[in-house]
Amino acid sequence: MEQLYKRPKCIQPMQSGYCPGCLHSLATRITAEVVEELEQQNNCILVLPVGCSTMGLLYWKIDMVGSAHGRAPAVATGVKRCSKNSLVFTYQGDGDLAAIGLAEILSAANRGENYTVLFANNSIYGMTGGQMAPTTLEGQKSTTTQKGRDPLTTGYPMRMCELIATLDAPKYVARFSLHDPANVRKAKAGIKKAFETQLAGGGFTFVELMINCPTNWGLTPLDSLTYMVENTIPVFPLGVYKDVEV
Repeated sequence: MEQLYKRPKCIQPMQSGYCPGCLHSLATRITAEVVEELEQQNNCILVLPVGCSTMGLLYWKIDMVGSAHGRAPAVATGVKRCSKNSLVFTYQGDGDLAAIGLAEILSAANRGENYTVLFANNSIYGMTGGQMAPTTLEGQKSTTTQKGRDPLTTGYPMRMCELIATLDAPKYVARFSLHDPANVRKAKAGIKKAFETQLAGGGFTFVELMINCPTNWGLTPLDSLTYMVENTIPVFPLGVYKDVEV
């Protein structure tokens, strides 16, 4: 019998510790597949901050660097400048990247640093208690917006792809979703495009991955996928926002 599907070698042979139904594990999986397809498992460095993404320290079998909350883009800048031929990427959540690390991500993008940022957007703080994030939807409940987010007091959802695409330096900026197989395939192709652009010396690349958070949304895994289609994706339209040929 021919084996058609197997665990990528750059992921540890262990069960995922992410919450049941959480798409962080799928994001890890397809990123690992791209790393191996590009034959970069021995030439890549992953920078992980604080949050659900920190759990990647348990699962990856590649070189990794931990950073303070929100500071992954700053750390990745130093890593890439010291190891110019390595494939360097960060994996960050929305509270980490769009709130605590907003200055770091915008500054790195504006400088055109030659690495890739993978941004997992589930519109809430996951690991730290389910608080409102910059990406939380209008009316969406969280532990800090128990009656739903009110733009009059807490502002509107922040769209990071659109913000970063306005800068001159970034070369590839795109948003994908992982809620169904067709979109997973598009997301994987987008990650590969970003990595290939970096390896060609192209500059800063940014891939946003729309994911779920069944635990903090208070939904079953299946219902959380429906919620994504009906609520989060209309606020965060999928697509390529910038693609500069290098």
